Amino acid sequence: MQTMVEGEQVRPLAPALGRVSSDGGAASLHQKKLRRRRCIRCCGCIGAVYLIQVIVIIILIFTVFRVKDPVIKMNNVKVLHLDLINGTIPAPGSNMTLLADVSVKNPNYVSFKYGNTTTSVYYRGTLVGEARNGPGESKARRTSQMNVTVDIIVNQVLSNPNIKTDYESGTVSMTSYTRVGGKVKILFIKKHILVKMNCTITANVTSQQIDDLKCKKNVDL
Repeated sequence: MQTMVEGEQVRPLAPALGRVSSDGGAASLHQKKLRRRRCIRCCGCIGAVYLIQVIVIIILIFTVFRVKDPVIKMNNVKVLHLDLINGTIPAPGSNMTLLADVSVKNPNYVSFKYGNTTTSVYYRGTLVGEARNGPGESKARRTSQMNVTVDIIVNQVLSNPNIKTDYESGTVSMTSYTRVGGKVKILFIKKHILVKMNCTITANVTSQQIDDLKCKKNVDL
């Protein structure tokens, strides 16, 4: 009996490495919770920054960067060349040249790039002259000028049966149609814009000056 008791007393204990202290486990769990909270806070801060940026961009798009209509204006028209017979009737086969001062005002904070500009002149519904200008660019919040030269085919005017009455009255009325197509790019938004202008031009036969000029504008986005 004594031998058996002694044998049981010398039985080796379990290795100490396998034991986990209750204090150590609690500390490890606390550290994991802290790391998780820090990660949540970090993700929340990053998400808030991105959200603020998106909100700011949206506000800018609908306020400062909102696409505004370019303003096209015909400032003046001059008669540069017109051959008259007896100072009243245009000479057959001759041409009359009109010089139109056209401006394009860009109210946007970015450039307005436009393509070829077309100006057509009509007398009582008949096309009597046309001019084309090359592409250009109107800088941000600036106004660009264009001098458009239109050669009027006098024979087209003389073939109209109403020309005699108009010349006897001392004035000839014509209409012009100007078309400017372009685009404005703000951030990732690109807007195509078509600016159209119809004008009524009243020319004095004797003085070869423009007595009256009235225009109406229209913009398609």
